[in-house]
Amino acid sequence: MQESKSTTDEVVGMLFESSLFRDFRTVDLRSIARYFRCVRVDKGEIIFQEGDVGTFMCVVNAGSISVTKLDSDGHLIEIALLPTGRVFGEMAVLDGEYRSATCVAAQDCVLLILSRDSLDKMELDVPKTAARVIRTVAVSLSRRLRLADGKLVDHQV
Repeated sequence: MQESKSTTDEVVGMLFESSLFRDFRTVDLRSIARYFRCVRVDKGEIIFQEGDVGTFMCVVNAGSISVTKLDSDGHLIEIALLPTGRVFGEMAVLDGEYRSATCVAAQDCVLLILSRDSLDKMELDVPKTAARVIRTVAVSLSRRLRLADGKLVDHQV
C-alpha cells in the first residue's frame, strides 16, 4: 500500500461517496476526514489475510476488492467482490480481533483507511461524531449478518 496525499475536501468527497457515510452532514465528514488516510493499492496486492490481527478498516474509493476464505478442504473461495463505495474490515476496527477473511485488490484501488488508533483519537476529539461512525458501522454489520443468516437458511432448505 502506498500512502497518497489528499486534501480534507478530497477525503470528504470520498467519504460521501461511500454507502456508509452517505447520510452524514458535510460538517461531520469534515470533522472526521483527518482521521482517515488515503492509500493506493495495486491489483493483486493483499490488503490483509484471514487470521491477521485487525487494526484498520477500509473504504473502497476506486477499484474493487476480492474477499476470500479457505473452505474446509483448503480451497480458496471468493465470497464477495466489493465495488467502489463499500466498506470492509470494520469488524476488526471495532473489536481488534483476527481477520475473518482475506482481502485482495481485484483492480488497482484507492482506499481510505481508518485505524483503530485513529478511531480512538476521534472518540476523544469529536465524541458525538465518532459515536455516530461506530453506530453506523454496527448497523451495517447487523444488516450483513441478517443477510448471511438468510442465505444460510436458504441453503439448508
